[in-house]
Amino acid sequence: MAEITASMVKELREATNAGMMDCKKALAACDGDMEKAVDFLREKGLAQAAKKSGRVAAEGIATIAISADGKKGSVVEINSETDFVAKNEEFKDFVNNVAKIVVESNFKDVEELKNSKYLNENETVQEVLTAKIAKIGENMNLRRFETVEVSSGVVTGYIHGAGKIAVIVGLETEASGNELEELGKDIAMQVAAMNPKYVTKDDVDQEYLAHEKEILIAQALNEGKPQNIVEKMVEGRLQKELKDICLVEQVFVKDSDLTVGKLIDNIAKKLGKSIKIAGVRRFEVGEGLEKKSENFAEEVAKQMNM
Repeated sequence: MAEITASMVKELREATNAGMMDCKKALAACDGDMEKAVDFLREKGLAQAAKKSGRVAAEGIATIAISADGKKGSVVEINSETDFVAKNEEFKDFVNNVAKIVVESNFKDVEELKNSKYLNENETVQEVLTAKIAKIGENMNLRRFETVEVSSGVVTGYIHGAGKIAVIVGLETEASGNELEELGKDIAMQVAAMNPKYVTKDDVDQEYLAHEKEILIAQALNEGKPQNIVEKMVEGRLQKELKDICLVEQVFVKDSDLTVGKLIDNIAKKLGKSIKIAGVRRFEVGEGLEKKSENFAEEVAKQMNM
């Protein structure tokens, strides 16, 4: 039997939002296997979903930049230790400039970006960042970037909460004009608010579907539902879940009478051109990162007498 430590309980609790003792029991039942423990809690109805990204705790800014022709967009995240620095004008200018550098280039990874020239200066992006770290007196990290590009159409974006969430959306279409721009921004706002995992049902990973079906079947059986109606129940629940995680299936946040897919169809019909979502990128500051918390495991241990 694997030893169940306080840090393991802490990790499972953050991933599932389940109670401390439930997490401890799940880990014990699954011999310390974290993934199996997540499934165990979900099957028991004690965890609604598995959050694999971890607690959102790091500070910083996520921002976007759109190319002059509107055909390419970049989204960038740069972290700081405190929210105070994230509000610093010099730091904000640096993040915005890095996003512009990204949209005007074709970097393959963060290291290549760090080693590139910063605007028209002789220094590299990393050298400028290092200088700002020394000046401001706080560690900062250029964490990640992504781009979306269309051959025809438009890339638009949305920044929420002064840079806590940044989204870019690419719409592939022969149409143009303000209505297309507004559609892109509306979809970007939807992505910021609802955080879909996929764009359409066709994008959903089959392994993910199979796994979810197993979980839902176990949930239904644990609820005491008869075997002969479990399959139909599970199919219904699976379809409901797909409506939550697929962007075009989601209810449009600005008009509950529409889905995002229907909204796109309406605008496409109005403009007389087909419109397809070509790409979506969403960054939330600190997702997957965690601030150092030296005494948390001890605190958990005390509460659980571990």
